[in-house]
Amino acid sequence: MRRQVASFKELVSENKKELLNDPKALAEIEKRIDERSSQNNEKEFKKAQ
Repeated sequence: MRRQVASFKELVSENKKELLNDPKALAEIEKRIDERSSQNNEKEFKKAQ
């Protein structure tokens, strides 16, 4: 018997629910976003000088 394949939307929705219920994962994501944001700000600042 073949396994039923979930649609992409269903997979994204399921992943989102799991992440929202995992505070440790959310903290890690926020940390990565902050790091990238600060790196981009530094690059823009150096460009402006």
